[in-house]
Amino acid sequence: MSDNRWNEQPNHAAIEAERARLRERHLRPGGERPPSSARGLHHTALISGDVERTIRFYQDVLEFPLTELIENRDYPGSSHFFFDIGNRNLLAFFDFPGLDVGPYAEVLGGLHHVAISVEPERWTHLVDNLTKAGVEHVVHSGVSVYFRDPDGARVELIADPLGEMYGDEVL
Repeated sequence: MSDNRWNEQPNHAAIEAERARLRERHLRPGGERPPSSARGLHHTALISGDVERTIRFYQDVLEFPLTELIENRDYPGSSHFFFDIGNRNLLAFFDFPGLDVGPYAEVLGGLHHVAISVEPERWTHLVDNLTKAGVEHVVHSGVSVYFRDPDGARVELIADPLGEMYGDEVL
């Protein structure tokens, strides 16, 4: 039995109408929004298939300093390690030796990509680093570069300031 859902074309007008309905119902202007209950993103944790390979990629290619490497409290023998991505935010990883976690997959409830803001001058330098390291990447709109890390997770480096997306304020 074939799955025909890939052959169906989305109804873009209906999707935009639904988006407009959601904005009207839920989106409050900046001056009317209550403050967030959160202080910020402490860390996002991804899975690493090889700790040293991950360190070399994130620290040497992307220039995010490794800040700590400890045992994962939830799985003895597993490492939990952290990279500084600026603004007191961390990108963290676990490895799970002995578990067959399988390849990276984008699934409902899963990760699509991690977008990390970098200074425009640093962005150009990091795109050059990706090229020199032989990492396939795609540049969009002159401010975003998308690529996959050694385990397949999609990462975006964006030269827009925090709280902006392609020149529009989103915060």
